Amino acid sequence: MNNYHMNHIITVIIIALYAYTIVSTISVLLLENRNPAKSFSWMLVLLFIPVIGMFFYLLLGQDYRKKKIISRKSIRSVIDRPVASFDIDKLDTTLMNGNQLNLIKLLYKNSESSGYAFNKIDILADGESTFKAVFEAIRNAKDHIHIEFFIFDDDKISNQLRELLIQKAGEGVRVRMIYDYWGSFDLSKKYIKSLKDGGIYVRPFLPFRWRISRSSKINFRNHRKLIIVDGKVGFTGGLNIADRYIFGNSLGKWRDTFVRMEGSVVHGLQLLFMVDWFFVDRKLIDGPKYFPVPQKFELNLIQLVNSGPDSDWEAIMQGIATAISSATRYIYIHSPYFMPNEVIATCMQMAALSGVDVRLMIPVRSDSRLSDASTNSYLGQALEAGVRVFRYHNGFLHSKAIVVDDLISIVGSCNLDERSFVQNFEANAFIYDTTTANRLKELFLKDIESCEELSLEIWTNRKRRQKLKESFARLFSPLM
Repeated sequence: MNNYHMNHIITVIIIALYAYTIVSTISVLLLENRNPAKSFSWMLVLLFIPVIGMFFYLLLGQDYRKKKIISRKSIRSVIDRPVASFDIDKLDTTLMNGNQLNLIKLLYKNSESSGYAFNKIDILADGESTFKAVFEAIRNAKDHIHIEFFIFDDDKISNQLRELLIQKAGEGVRVRMIYDYWGSFDLSKKYIKSLKDGGIYVRPFLPFRWRISRSSKINFRNHRKLIIVDGKVGFTGGLNIADRYIFGNSLGKWRDTFVRMEGSVVHGLQLLFMVDWFFVDRKLIDGPKYFPVPQKFELNLIQLVNSGPDSDWEAIMQGIATAISSATRYIYIHSPYFMPNEVIATCMQMAALSGVDVRLMIPVRSDSRLSDASTNSYLGQALEAGVRVFRYHNGFLHSKAIVVDDLISIVGSCNLDERSFVQNFEANAFIYDTTTANRLKELFLKDIESCEELSLEIWTNRKRRQKLKESFARLFSPLM
């Protein structure tokens, strides 16, 4: 057999194998029963640019919601703990508004989010107050510190935290730290080594590996922000560990919202950290000392809702949509990016059309020009429906907070975009407490003083070239 025939046979075999791979991939894609538009888009990509398309599908396109990146086994391993929650079915309905009760039941069903009552809640609205409260809690730690963030910058505030954590580890406090591998990509090896040398247990979340099974997951990031001290004090919200929240950067000072909590809800934060730690370390944190008997404070209820590519439902998104749909008076929304899916966009439009005072606050400019352009493409329909849109210009608004009717407050890491709803591991606190709602409303109204309000007339008269650029950027919104 001459070389020509041999090369021909090899070529045919390669084409056959590739065709089989493409057909198999498309078959799997169809069997996942996704949104038809998304499925059709991926099919076109695979058919017309097969090599590049297959690469991007393996990297970005797989549906891990059904494959469970964090296995249910890990969750079962930590779920049977002395957690100070209560059975939602036994909730005293006389203490709850009907809309609150429906939301509570939804979040319990779609994410097993237990209710935690009688908590102390402090809203922290800037970097100075947040880091002051965080550092104070860490200084007072006696037994353990659990800390998990998307971004740890190697800067002044982060190094102050590093030194304090090393100091506490030297005092015998067990310190565990999770950082997202890509979010904290600029964190130096020297920084991480100093933590480990100081006795701190440090683990990256989904580090990059030169294996298809691991590298195909780089699009899924841990965006959660959690701190738990001695099982008694906890924090969550939208802030990261970085100087820009205090000293600012080219965008100005970053405005964010964080929540400090005491009471039974800290058990929920602890449980969430334990599941994430089991995933990154494959070791179970165990012992009653992590769940001390909580002190009782004010009469309120909090659900800690986590979602990600491992969860059965887009729990946080469903919770936000339900809260918006329940509004009868007002909805105030802080969001650094606004690239909502059809569900959230429709709920906001319907609320505004029905006479609810819907207000959306976004930054004049974010840390991503592409995200800004994409965000702008969504504003027209919102304005047409009667949503009032405010653009914050006193720095960068990075807060992710929603308050509805003095009844429901939502604070956490989840942005109003497809990445947060589907691809990121997120955590939000759904708070049922009038005092907290009033505090968030007060902060929102104060922030309006640093905003310009968009008018529909001016917005619709933007240059055609600008609209085209924004519509093009919108195509990439699922990746941002």
